[in-house]
Amino acid sequence: MKKLKKKFHFRINLKSKHLLAIMTIFCLCCIVATFASGVTSAPLQEAAGIIVVPFEKSINKIGSVITSVRDSFQDKQDLLLENEELKAEIDSLTSQNNRLIQDQSEYIRLKELYKLDEEYSEYPKVAAKIISKDPGNWYDTFMINKGSKDGIRVDNNVIAGKGLVGIVTEVGSSWATVRSIIDDSSSVSAMTVSTSDNCVVQGDLELIDEGKLRFEQLYDQEDKVTVGERIVTSNISDKYVEGLFIGYVNEIEQDSNNLTKTGTIVTPVDFQHLKDVFVITVNKQDAVTRGDDSESDSQEGGADEE
Repeated sequence: MKKLKKKFHFRINLKSKHLLAIMTIFCLCCIVATFASGVTSAPLQEAAGIIVVPFEKSINKIGSVITSVRDSFQDKQDLLLENEELKAEIDSLTSQNNRLIQDQSEYIRLKELYKLDEEYSEYPKVAAKIISKDPGNWYDTFMINKGSKDGIRVDNNVIAGKGLVGIVTEVGSSWATVRSIIDDSSSVSAMTVSTSDNCVVQGDLELIDEGKLRFEQLYDQEDKVTVGERIVTSNISDKYVEGLFIGYVNEIEQDSNNLTKTGTIVTPVDFQHLKDVFVITVNKQDAVTRGDDSESDSQEGGADEE
């Protein structure tokens, strides 16, 4: 009995390549038998449908996802390109806007210069541009692009905006240096418009931070000068022609001597952003000389008539 059990006890030991060959032969035999016997292929088709159709759907879904990703990537590229074009257009519009703002500012400055020219039409003037200035925020000393060949001389008065700026201190053939009235060394003989009381306007680079100048030695015995009074260059000034607007009285107080008053003036000139100025090409001494000559001519004419 033990021998019989040993006889029937064995193991099938096939290598994988042999098993593959056997399965291939078996499949081929099934295919040939199917065609030879005319047996329907519906079971095979059903089996193929169960296996292939889901696989095909998965492939289609994967393809759709890939297509969607590709389209999304293309849309992103299009959006990036459109964004770059919009940025370029914004830069162009910004540049145009800046030019328009500059043109508008230039127009406003030229309009102010025109009004200033009309206001002081009795004085001959030369328009000039500022080409350099001393270090600092304020135009206390600066250089202009006009000089002696344009008729500019030392002690010519300089105006801009709505009032007095300063005086020419040095002249070259095509340039001139101007010291403005805000400079600490500046001193201008001035007077009030309503009362013709004299005073002296002093430069003060610390006070100009508030847009103000200082005045002193104001003789106002009748207390007629008040805040808002206009201050102009005086007829007794030896370097400034008469009537150039300096500013408005902002503060006023009695000095300790009870004879004079001191205060501050608000200037109408923007001494931090000057660009264009007018130079009055006639000096105070020229006006005095012409006045003396006219008076002499008048006296000589009267003597001849006698």
